[in-house]
Amino acid sequence: MSNPKVVVIGGGTGIPVVLRALRKEKVDLTAIVTVADDGGSSGRIRSAVSIAPPGDLRNVLIAMSDMPKFYADILQYRFDQSDGELAGHPLGNLIIAAVSEMQGSTYRAIQTLAQFFHVDGKIYPSSDAALTLHAVFKDGHEVAGESHIAGYKSLIDHVYLTQTSSGASPIASRNVVKSIMEADTIVLGPGSLFTSILPNIVIPEICEALWKTSAKIVYVCNIMTQRGETEHFSDADHVRVLHEHIGTKVIDTVLVNIEEVPEAYMNTNKFDEYLVQVDHDFKALQEEGVNIISNNFLELRDGGAFHDGAAVAREIVALSQSKEVKL
Repeated sequence: MSNPKVVVIGGGTGIPVVLRALRKEKVDLTAIVTVADDGGSSGRIRSAVSIAPPGDLRNVLIAMSDMPKFYADILQYRFDQSDGELAGHPLGNLIIAAVSEMQGSTYRAIQTLAQFFHVDGKIYPSSDAALTLHAVFKDGHEVAGESHIAGYKSLIDHVYLTQTSSGASPIASRNVVKSIMEADTIVLGPGSLFTSILPNIVIPEICEALWKTSAKIVYVCNIMTQRGETEHFSDADHVRVLHEHIGTKVIDTVLVNIEEVPEAYMNTNKFDEYLVQVDHDFKALQEEGVNIISNNFLELRDGGAFHDGAAVAREIVALSQSKEVKL
């Protein structure tokens, strides 16, 4: 019997935690990673070299590789702020940029580096081109650029993408749609709702594939609300926004953490984008047509609240092995 095919879609710091745990399980693992980041090192590189931003891809490469910790530390090494043009760049971002330029494609670069670093599974950028994320707010104001969205003080109505170089509609990378259609389970998140998960989903081909796939679709709900994105959001609000952008109710199961983050635990200087714990609204979740798995998925470390990757992976594997057929 073949291993279940699990596709994880997202970006940021959320999905590497789940990917790192899933690669230890008996699954055929694929990661589809956002390329809409325009801030920090990734933003500077994509402007200088005209490639898809490498930061989220770097983190996923490391999470899915069997490389020794020392190698991972080298890739994650960030040049000092006194280092001129190199200041703030992780070495791994520069390596991805160099291979992308050599091969003329971020997609091909990631496939090469995945072999080089002995990645368990497949990694696909959601698009081979750099994308610009646009947020339209409830008051009608629009902000372009992922790094600028949280700075506007209003509620986001919806987001969409354009190709940075041309302004055209985004196109999914090769094999992305195929992976979604062949999956047994698709995992959305965890990660920033509007700036890590949705920048994959609003690519038209990916959105359409989520409508059509027979895979079970699982959403790993965030533990904390996020400043400028999901302030005052419940778990049901997260799912509602996903369904609104997809255009129909496709999520089958939601993983919800019910363990409380201790009061005053969060290091608000280090994790200043996070606000309070996500509220629970199980009635509204049921109205979204989802099954709810609520459990202790919390891991406290380094002054932050993270998902317990092993606990999340166990639930995903159990769902993937379930004989229940999606209608």
